[in-house]
Amino acid sequence: MITIEKIKQVANQGPFFPNWQSLGAFVLPEWFSKAKIGVFIHWGLYSVPAFNNEWYSRNMYIKGHPEYDHHIETYGPQKNFGYKDFIPMFTADKFDANEWIRLIKQAGANYLFPVAEHHDGFQMYKSELSEWNASVMGPKKDILGELKEAAEEQGLHFCTSSHRAEHWFFMGHGKDFDSDIKEPLAKGDFYWPAMPEPDHESLFSEPYPSKEFLDDWLLRTCELVDNYQPELLYFDWWIQHEAFKEHLQLFAAYYYNRGAEWGKQVGICYKHDAMMFGSGIVEIERGKFAEPQPFYWQTDTAIARNSWCYTTTLDYKTTREILQDLIEVVSKNGNLLLNIGPKGDGSIPEKDQAILKEIGAWLDVNGEAIYEAKPWRKAGEGPTTVVSGQFQEAQAAIYTSRDFRFTVQGDSLYAIGMASPDNGYAMIQALAHSKDQNLPEFHGIIQTVTILGYEEQPVDWQVTDEGLQLTFEPIETDQPIVYKITMK
Repeated sequence: MITIEKIKQVANQGPFFPNWQSLGAFVLPEWFSKAKIGVFIHWGLYSVPAFNNEWYSRNMYIKGHPEYDHHIETYGPQKNFGYKDFIPMFTADKFDANEWIRLIKQAGANYLFPVAEHHDGFQMYKSELSEWNASVMGPKKDILGELKEAAEEQGLHFCTSSHRAEHWFFMGHGKDFDSDIKEPLAKGDFYWPAMPEPDHESLFSEPYPSKEFLDDWLLRTCELVDNYQPELLYFDWWIQHEAFKEHLQLFAAYYYNRGAEWGKQVGICYKHDAMMFGSGIVEIERGKFAEPQPFYWQTDTAIARNSWCYTTTLDYKTTREILQDLIEVVSKNGNLLLNIGPKGDGSIPEKDQAILKEIGAWLDVNGEAIYEAKPWRKAGEGPTTVVSGQFQEAQAAIYTSRDFRFTVQGDSLYAIGMASPDNGYAMIQALAHSKDQNLPEFHGIIQTVTILGYEEQPVDWQVTDEGLQLTFEPIETDQPIVYKITMK
């Protein structure tokens, strides 16, 4: 079994060491910047009640929350039926790792990020550190192990995420009334430590996570790395708290040194400057950067607007919106990690399946403008812009036929029309003829212009002082269209 002493030994053996100076030597895995799209999977006990969102385990213990009342009406008082009592109901009898991976590959994704442990503390993998895991209880399957095996057999990069840090406080409200969360709680108990919820905005909020909890977090995360060897590991938001800094550096050095032993390029995805810039991959939750970044980054978002897990009231995004998000991100030097939420029985909802297949169908035609593509000198043009930052998805952006985003690969520049013009005419201003050779504008020589998926349709084009003007037969589609501009 892994120990703190062993972790410190590996963390200090090199080539990395547990300090930001050393961890700043991190190099982005080569495959990641080519992959462009991955699939996140939120699946766990919270998928059984399937009510509101994946924070059911917290909210069912807070009087006044819809989950609190729903729980009593559906399952009875929390003292008689607590969150732990969903475990026997989580049978996952329709779970098939190979079917999941086939669907994810069909969607055009190149990597997979199943959640290993969410805030609720139930591990979706085999563990020697806690019996509260899917291998021993509920499905009695090593869910993470099965997904890893299926992913690697079918050529996907296997990654995973840990949201364990938030468990410090996640079940704490259950102590506020007569529920099944009762003192004394000891390490090893499912609900432990169930501390009072801190101010989420503060980096120094009390009560500070204890050394016992931080050590447990470190042990669990290193066990996860050792047993499943993920190529990337994602941390959710609360590890930016000051209390985690020493343990986080220990973990990062441990993981990166393990990666060197395995001969794998590995990396950590983090938010809110939890890690020193340059020591991992910058992550943006449900948002983007407004401009291209000089560093590579990732946005994580969900197929539904109102939840990361399956519920009966999902507000689904359209395929068009998700594709537009992908295009925005790729044009600004990033990847899109798209989340789906399987049902409690392990089946993937039909709507999720339909959207994933539609994304894959678009990428089958237009993938050369996405996979392995790089940003151009300009990310895009047009009246529609995005705001930098997280949680910017309350409403879908409304794009026009004058909105273009740009990528390049090989001898081609791709001008991606975020909305198809209904009159068969487009003008790309960024490709206007510039008379001043000293300006950093377009001066290339265009050889051909085609529309991906419609190559048999001729495109009349000419470069003017106003832009590259295109005329073609109108295309009836509600999806983005890609103009491939081959250069001499």
